[in-house]
Amino acid sequence: MKEIKAYIHNHRIADVIRALKESGLCNTDGCRNLAVIPVKILLKATDTSEQHYSIELAEAVVNESRLELICEDHQVDELVDIIGRTARTGQADAGWIYVTDIVSAAAIRWL
Repeated sequence: MKEIKAYIHNHRIADVIRALKESGLCNTDGCRNLAVIPVKILLKATDTSEQHYSIELAEAVVNESRLELICEDHQVDELVDIIGRTARTGQADAGWIYVTDIVSAAAIRWL
């Protein structure tokens, strides 16, 4: 099993989720725990209106989304391709996609 994390501009996240669902890969048992978490990133903004100053961080930041999902090994390439194609903004550096191995996983069950 693998974990995919992608840091995506907010204006692209809805299209990425739609593309993942339309692919059918995340409608099976192989792709699960799809989550979107709001994050503050020190990325270059696609538009100056996206960037603002964070008092907590004392830095200029962009509000972004971190997409996370768990998938089977054989799904990784296709999922990364879907995310990468759909998350494009036209910038050279529009975000990053990371893939890591999951060493162990256990379901939390009602006892």
